[in-house]
Amino acid sequence: MGIFDWKHWIVILVVVVLVFGTKKLKNLGTDVGESIKGFRKAMNDDEKPSEQPPVQPQPTAQPVPPTQPLHQPHTIDAQAQKVEEPIRKD
Repeated sequence: MGIFDWKHWIVILVVVVLVFGTKKLKNLGTDVGESIKGFRKAMNDDEKPSEQPPVQPQPTAQPVPPTQPLHQPHTIDAQAQKVEEPIRKD
């Protein structure tokens, strides 16, 4: 005999029905069922391919030059300083 035998589940079910009542349990079951249906519908809508492909922007004729050379670091603070690596002691 395990910790939760079928007799234990019957007693738990009877206590839950007495505490909450059948009307609340019916409403709870209905709400859970509707939420599962909504979840499944949302998942199926995501899996369907869209009717029209998204519009892609037209490429420009000339590339836009960067405002700063790529080798210079970008900083937010004008007084930023370089952090030195700690010395390893092996």
